[in-house]
Amino acid sequence: MKYRTKYGDIFYNIEGEGSPLLMIHGTPFSSQEWNPVKSQLKDKYKIYTYDLLGYGKSEKAENVSLGIQNKVLCDLLEFWDLEAPAVVAHDFGGATLLRSIVLDDMCFNRMMLIDVVALSPWGSPFVRHVKNYEDVFNRIPDYIHKAIVQAYIKDAVYTDVNDQEIQFLVEPWVTGDGKKAFYRQIAQMDEKYTDEIKAGLSKINIETRILWGEKDNWIPVEIGRKLHSILPNSSFSIVPDSNHLVHIDNPGIIVEEIERFFPVESI
Repeated sequence: MKYRTKYGDIFYNIEGEGSPLLMIHGTPFSSQEWNPVKSQLKDKYKIYTYDLLGYGKSEKAENVSLGIQNKVLCDLLEFWDLEAPAVVAHDFGGATLLRSIVLDDMCFNRMMLIDVVALSPWGSPFVRHVKNYEDVFNRIPDYIHKAIVQAYIKDAVYTDVNDQEIQFLVEPWVTGDGKKAFYRQIAQMDEKYTDEIKAGLSKINIETRILWGEKDNWIPVEIGRKLHSILPNSSFSIVPDSNHLVHIDNPGIIVEEIERFFPVESI
């Protein structure tokens, strides 16, 4: 299903029965990153997922920065008529969520943050190269681009996966205008979007569960611990044998954490 926000068309999906639970994905992924856990939760929760603007099946708009994603989220929550839902966020989804709380005064019942972008520094050497040479990357042959995307996503997974197993995450970036969209979203990454909310994080009193992949080589565990020290009403745990895509490496642990942290009767 699609909803036309003032910022662009957003692809979304609502599945399951029960208490509402919003899931927000990260970069360079799509809402499909939640597939390994959604199937095990649909009998308890009504799960809302969507592709961030510029990602997955959503419109490949020109402005897809973190500066716009929280505004899109606010539009969607109003469209869905969701007031203070429970929410799980990963990577850029975390920055989007936290920006909506600090800058837009959005309310949530409880929130679970999984390996989120929230505190500087973030952004790999590859990100810096793309920011400096976006046009060059746009002109590389398609087969090399596909190999880059595959390698980039595999770098976020601890378990040994083949190209076919991650194809559902690669596909949106290698078809149609996906190549330009892939490098566009990287070029628009900027730490200013997390820096501007840092002072407001310590004022967030929402009950928060922070999970971090033990082997995350995109955002080190130390960042998760620091975020835990800043958020006053938070708990923190490390997920063993997991990289940045914890819910791909260990979906069973994430399902257990969600069911424990979001008891149906309380949300």
